[in-house]
Amino acid sequence: MGVLGPFPGSAERPPGQALDREEADRALERLSAEYEAIDSSLQALQDHAGRRLLEGADLTGVTKERWAATERSLAALWADFDAYTEALATVRTLRERRRWLSPDDLAELTGLLRDAPIPATGATDGADATPCTLRELVARLNGRYARALDTIVAADAVWSTLPARIDLLAEELRRTRSLAHSVGVRPGTHPSGDDLEDITDELTRLRAEVIADPLAFWVAPAGGSAAPGGGRPDTARYDRAARALEDVRREIEAVLDVRQDAEARLMRLRDVLSRADRTLTEARQARGEVLAKIAACEVPAVSGPSTALHEQLTAAADFRRRAQWHRLSPLLDRLEESAEDELLRARESLTAVTAPLAVRAELRGRLDAYKAKLARHGLAGDPLPAERYDAARRLLWSAPCDLRAAEAAVARYQRAAAEALVPDRGEA
Repeated sequence: MGVLGPFPGSAERPPGQALDREEADRALERLSAEYEAIDSSLQALQDHAGRRLLEGADLTGVTKERWAATERSLAALWADFDAYTEALATVRTLRERRRWLSPDDLAELTGLLRDAPIPATGATDGADATPCTLRELVARLNGRYARALDTIVAADAVWSTLPARIDLLAEELRRTRSLAHSVGVRPGTHPSGDDLEDITDELTRLRAEVIADPLAFWVAPAGGSAAPGGGRPDTARYDRAARALEDVRREIEAVLDVRQDAEARLMRLRDVLSRADRTLTEARQARGEVLAKIAACEVPAVSGPSTALHEQLTAAADFRRRAQWHRLSPLLDRLEESAEDELLRARESLTAVTAPLAVRAELRGRLDAYKAKLARHGLAGDPLPAERYDAARRLLWSAPCDLRAAEAAVARYQRAAAEALVPDRGEA
């Protein structure tokens, strides 16, 4: 709808001076075009899908208040249009009275176009409904039309945007709930199950509120807008629900990953703990051997298998059997780290208890190496080295072996062998 502008030729004529025939005809032609535009706009408004939805909806809150005011404004708008129709018909009747207008006819026609008051329409929308000129009536029509269109377009935009998006998200939510249920993520047993319930409740509330009060979800542009419907739907609550569902979906995918490789991880855990147990058993057996074969040596005690880890492994297998994947996931993570630590502890225990045997083996190797070296130089029969070799060998091959005495005997043999090799050092 447009606002009626100044009449052609009126700018050159002082107020009160009548239009000539051509000016009057141009003004009437413009009025007729304006009338057609207003009529077309009102019919489009009447047929607007948003208006029909508002008319039949059970509204609440802001939308209920604004639509009640808009309905009153629409009634006043049609009343104004009827008044405009009657005024235009009066002008046309006067113009069509005769082909050539007399000065009196032109004066009367000029008055109708410019200054003649149009009776009040009895509007009940709170706007000005006093008698006005044709120009003022057109301005009032435009104002009421813009306000009504703004309400209708805003509500229609919200209804066209949010419910469809909420329904799509609700469908995604149903798929996620089904998947969560299959892996044991349920309300009261897992935080993500509780989150799904909260998201479900929020989407149900949000959809009902959007349908009943769409204008509560309309954000007007900053600083206002001259265009009806200027603004955008408020999607903040929808966006929060969508982000929350995405977080839950990632959590469910992590649980699904656990379900897919749970058996393989459990088998690896059993293997690691079994190796740790075997290593500890070997360490205990080695400790008994060391105590029997090595004298005057401190041998650390060896603990038994970790009862707590085996109990947790049993619990993990039970979680898998009951499809409680949400409980199995964090337990497997902890168990994998603890099992590796247990195997490392077992290996360290075995190394610690077998250290004396390793020392004895190293001494034996050193003793035989020097004997072989003397033999290569033809000195195997040298009395002093042979005597000290026999003394060291008796200590190293006796049980229990005194490591301190054996180490000292090997050192004495090494010195004797070195002295015997001095004349032949160059050859060595």
